[in-house]
Amino acid sequence: MPATPARLTPGPGRMPGADIAPAAALMGDPARAAMLTALLDDRALAAGELAELAGVSPATASEHLTRLLGGGLVTVMSQGRHRYYRLAGPEVAAAIEALSHLSPPAPVRGLRQSRQAAALALARTCYDHLAGQAGVALLDALLAGGLLVRHDPAVLEVTAAGEATLAAFGVNAAALRNSRRRFAGACLDWTERRPHLNGALGAAITARLLDLGWIERGARHRAVRVTPAGQEGLAATFGWAWPVSPAPAPW
Repeated sequence: MPATPARLTPGPGRMPGADIAPAAALMGDPARAAMLTALLDDRALAAGELAELAGVSPATASEHLTRLLGGGLVTVMSQGRHRYYRLAGPEVAAAIEALSHLSPPAPVRGLRQSRQAAALALARTCYDHLAGQAGVALLDALLAGGLLVRHDPAVLEVTAAGEATLAAFGVNAAALRNSRRRFAGACLDWTERRPHLNGALGAAITARLLDLGWIERGARHRAVRVTPAGQEGLAATFGWAWPVSPAPAPW
């Protein structure tokens, strides 16, 4: 199991509170940041894949992954000779997504990267929930249709009508409230600068969309595509309106 980062006792003149320096230092290295970002779609990736995505050698990647494991930011599972890594949980994903709002956009070099950036902005997963233009449109529809209400800018609740609609869709909101995870919240989307739905409810809806084939993953990490059946189903179920026509891209 990953080691728990040591907590330092505040010395004279130091304010008590969370010590963010160890986690920030782990995320601050460019290679480790690239690995963590690649894991944002909640899929386990092999060490070799992460090395390639980070642009480092397998040996260097192994050192970085050992540090991320020790800091509790990733978990690992072994299958035969291969080791597969994923983020340690939604809290890690939320921290990475929050840092995206404070960071300048990555420079786009070439047509391939331009297409990748466009695909991510259109529809992607933010850890385990739908984000990008598609995710923002989904939350807009849920609020406009009275299926969700906002108690404060970041906390959402399902209405009685929403409970019935979600049940027919295949999501049990009552069961999700009993999970240890935050039920539903509004997460500021780093490309749209408007909120999308996160929490246990956002994850359950996204999982159901994948099961139904209404969205599908592509070859690119994090990018998803809303299928024609998904556009019809989302519109009929939630009143979802997506004013953007998905641009064709290689999958």
